[in-house]
Amino acid sequence: MDTVVPLPSAPALARPAARGVSRHRIAAWLIGVCALVFVMVVVGGVTRLTRSGLSITEWAPIAGTLPPLNDADWATQVARYPQTPAYLKVNAGMTLAEFKGIFWWEYVHRLLGRLIGLAFLLPLLWFAVRGRIERALLPRLAAIFALGGVQGAIGWWMVSSGLVDTPRVSHVRLAVHLGTAFLIFAAMWWTALDLLAPASPPALAPERRRAARRATALAVLVFAMVLSGALVAGTRAGLVYNSFPLMDGHVVPPGLFALDPWWDSLLHDLTTVQFDHRMLAWLLMFVIPAFWWSLRRIALPPAVRRPANLMLAMLGVQVLLGVSTLMLHVPVALGAAHQGGALLLFALTLWTAHALRRG
Repeated sequence: MDTVVPLPSAPALARPAARGVSRHRIAAWLIGVCALVFVMVVVGGVTRLTRSGLSITEWAPIAGTLPPLNDADWATQVARYPQTPAYLKVNAGMTLAEFKGIFWWEYVHRLLGRLIGLAFLLPLLWFAVRGRIERALLPRLAAIFALGGVQGAIGWWMVSSGLVDTPRVSHVRLAVHLGTAFLIFAAMWWTALDLLAPASPPALAPERRRAARRATALAVLVFAMVLSGALVAGTRAGLVYNSFPLMDGHVVPPGLFALDPWWDSLLHDLTTVQFDHRMLAWLLMFVIPAFWWSLRRIALPPAVRRPANLMLAMLGVQVLLGVSTLMLHVPVALGAAHQGGALLLFALTLWTAHALRRG
């Protein structure tokens, strides 16, 4: 009698394909949230440059979702603002129309934060309930969501520093806030790239593994430049030494590390803060092209070379934005574009590192 071999059921046959579809859908969702974070970073730059960040004087994650809807609501908002250093020392006598101009930027910035939270949480719950998320991936996604919640608290911690004595937020807290936004973006971006990569990556040649490590180091260097840029923005060091490539005729300007102790200058001295940011930019201007050139000696598929090519091109755009922002005394549009450009360069550097490892 012939042995009857049962055929796999339809769900069993569909499971591998369904898993692949789910991985791509989850990746698309994460990339979409990354796009929202990019918008958030640009709007945050505008908020800072227009000095709008101190216009809302309380942190109300739920109640603050709705904007002022009538004259009484606006009267309540306006009544709080004159008690802040930003009004007393910078905007005394501001009209209601002028106040609305800065209020809306800060409101949109906070609303985007809430939108990003929902855009992450609701699809996460939907994918989880339907069993579309691999068990090993759930802790990573939960950690990203938790970090997003911490970022909201960091944002208020930053804003509150400008509501006490000085009409500006702490530049150190600003650097923490911006750096955390970049880390959240990196976690989502890298996870999306993992989901889009082959499940079984090919064995890598030694020179390709070394190139992947160098690309990761480049991403760390770009992140360091972002933090130094936040210090420049927070101290308004971009409004001094508005010449390039020299700093008022000097390669190394006088007055570096003028504070005592000297390491305090790394955070608080305008000359040192801008010099450090320039030096990191100069370093990237040399090491990224050198790294790109070194990849020409390695046999790589086009899909791996593509992010490296885009990274090199974005470096040129970012340098142009940075120099223009500096020499034009930090106009709002260029300053915000420069901040957004930093995130794009960071994303492309991470993509290059990931493609070298998994592509």
